[in-house]
Amino acid sequence: MQLLAEQIQANWDKHLKIVDTFITGDRKDKLTQLYLSLAEDMVTAPASGKPSYHNAFPGGYIEHVNRVVHCALKTKALWFEMGAFIDFTDEELVFSALNHDLGKIGSQGTPYYLPQTDAWRKDKLGEVYTHNKQLSYMLIQDRSLFTLQQYGIAVSEKEYLAIKLHDGLYDDVNKPYYISFNPDSKLRTNLVYILHQADFLASKIEYDRWVQSGGVQQPKVEKTSTSTGKRVNSSEGLMNLVKEVL
Repeated sequence: MQLLAEQIQANWDKHLKIVDTFITGDRKDKLTQLYLSLAEDMVTAPASGKPSYHNAFPGGYIEHVNRVVHCALKTKALWFEMGAFIDFTDEELVFSALNHDLGKIGSQGTPYYLPQTDAWRKDKLGEVYTHNKQLSYMLIQDRSLFTLQQYGIAVSEKEYLAIKLHDGLYDDVNKPYYISFNPDSKLRTNLVYILHQADFLASKIEYDRWVQSGGVQQPKVEKTSTSTGKRVNSSEGLMNLVKEVL
């Protein structure tokens, strides 16, 4: 998939509007300054190195982050509707979503992703981009937090944990946080879980779009409800079925 220049510009405008709408006070000014100083890299950055991951094309990063913000707000609303405890503000949620992948931009003008020039790796492994070896090794989430502190942007404890742990159990380094049988060491904020679900949903949507655009052929699967056997052909039909079952 590719984005037109007009789409890239519209996504960037939306990105800045999200900051203006949800972030307040001194942080709004500092975050806007950070984004504008890295604008050239942010606007053109991909969200990953392989199309089979998600959004591995110019402009893919901003499109992904905007989608995570949208999914995060929708996910929070669902959690609230179902009776979960919402122990964070919308600003904390959106700030975490905006910056969960900030490390993918690199550091101060040195990009994280470079176009893959190795024809074998590009053809056989599907690597469109490769990691920039000029950068010191850091986990993406650590570089995200490092970049925020470089610009003097305050991060709350809940935001720190949400950004650091947004990959959930897909990253082994997160296991001590997620897997605990001791109430004293369990995560104390649902912000972490909601951001992880939003990021996973956004990434899966982007992967599905790649598949549907011809990225990979998969067998057609008829959508059915496993509990009733009834066909579900639309979101409206699904919601009607949920009402019927529940």
